Amino acid sequence: MQTMFHYNWLVREEWYQWCENIPLEELLRKRTGGVGGVGGILHTLFHIVDVEWSWIRVLQGRDDFQENFEEYQSLEKVRQLDTNFQFEVREFVRSWNVEKEKNILYDPQPDGSIATDTWGEVMRHVIAHEIHHIGQLSVWAREIGEKPVSANLIGKELGHTLPAI
Repeated sequence: MQTMFHYNWLVREEWYQWCENIPLEELLRKRTGGVGGVGGILHTLFHIVDVEWSWIRVLQGRDDFQENFEEYQSLEKVRQLDTNFQFEVREFVRSWNVEKEKNILYDPQPDGSIATDTWGEVMRHVIAHEIHHIGQLSVWAREIGEKPVSANLIGKELGHTLPAI
């Protein structure tokens, strides 16, 4: 679990670096297949960070609130948001152990029902969610004539230890 989060964080940082060479107009341009059906490169990076943090907060029994992308219309602001959330997220991931795998999350739904999921399912969802969106970013990179960041896990020298916060 920790290795896959580490992988996602490394690839996310590589996407931030990739974005440094792309005009803001391209980063903000709405594209097909993004967040909520329509989104863009920067909005997708924002969404990845926001969703990761939101799910971790929910698992901790803390309030979940959504940040508003309208307040994060630059690469610097999205990176700062990510930095602000990293301590909490990384500490939770670092403390992950097999005992937490089967904990149950009771998740109230809009229709009044309550969904139940294991914490392990939620954590794997967060990992898969980011990987899915990284695939979208790769398609969009090619659409604008740029080489995308490699999604290859091999060669990233991922050990079993998480990077320092």
